[in-house]
Amino acid sequence: MTENPYQRYRANAVETADPGRLILLLYDGALRFINQAEQALEGQDYEQAHYKLLRAQDIIAELMGSLDLEQGELAGNLFRLYDYMHYRLIQANIKKSAAPLQEVSAMLKSLRESWQEVCRQRVAVGSP
Repeated sequence: MTENPYQRYRANAVETADPGRLILLLYDGALRFINQAEQALEGQDYEQAHYKLLRAQDIIAELMGSLDLEQGELAGNLFRLYDYMHYRLIQANIKKSAAPLQEVSAMLKSLRESWQEVCRQRVAVGSP
């Protein structure tokens, strides 16, 4: 079976991305799955909502696992924030409620904007 060219392009983008870009891709994926879960909940497609929420939870767990907690207070604070987001996604799945999704989505958008600015500044000063 041949691979879809779009899937190959996406896989290549992930495989060749720098660590900063990978974090942005994870945020984008989590936001996409949360949005899809919210749409599924609105349409009362609970099976699809469950699947999309599990995908978003997996991404948040990956973000948690990627933190080096030995690096100080910021890493610890991010871990606690990701842990809270993970908890809220679980609550959204259990209660079939969109409110926690909107909360997590807002937090992720804010983090993504901040991270994007950090990446932009690193490029501007020529840091790896």
